[in-house]
Amino acid sequence: MNMLSPEENEKLKEFKVCVIGCGGLGGYVIEFLGRLGIGRITAVDGDAFEISNLNRQLLSTETVMGKSKAFTARERMAAVNSEIQVYPIDEFVTEENCDSIIKGHDLVIDALDNMPARKLLSQCCENQGIPMIHGAIAGWYGQVSTILPGDKTLEKIYPDDATKGAEVELGNPSFTPALVAAIQVAEAVKVLLNKKEILSKKLLAIDLLTQDYEVFNL
Repeated sequence: MNMLSPEENEKLKEFKVCVIGCGGLGGYVIEFLGRLGIGRITAVDGDAFEISNLNRQLLSTETVMGKSKAFTARERMAAVNSEIQVYPIDEFVTEENCDSIIKGHDLVIDALDNMPARKLLSQCCENQGIPMIHGAIAGWYGQVSTILPGDKTLEKIYPDDATKGAEVELGNPSFTPALVAAIQVAEAVKVLLNKKEILSKKLLAIDLLTQDYEVFNL
């Protein structure tokens, strides 16, 4: 309770956060948000669990193979903290539904795995004036940025024709998603509670092989 004031702790339950993607990053993000006390979480993912998810996705177990990732997120949080409201949306983000999905949220967290969807999400957040916490992972590597309306961060770090990142070649281990998700949630708390030193117009690049952490100004 000394890390945040009693008033700040109490305020956390009033926020509504939308997590786009419930896989490697998103599962951990939802877990951390819920255990922190964020009162309302929207979990968005049109995918279902498969065996290859077991190595790195927190929500993935042998008993949920073939089940919706979004609805599994709700079941998981109900077992952890029944006071947290998780609203599952079993859909992928598209041009047709993006604006309606994120509307009314205080913050959006990007836990996607492809560039076109990320760029679409970023533009929708820009249009609605909603901050977005970007995160990406690939093998030993990860990155995080807090994107406020007007930052245009993804336009600066991803080529126009990019569709997939290095994760296609490198894959992802169990530990990189957890670390990057934790940093995303730390940034989320700072944005929601108006703390300073956020990663706006910056990119945190992480190399777990060499344990290098560097912040680039964009």
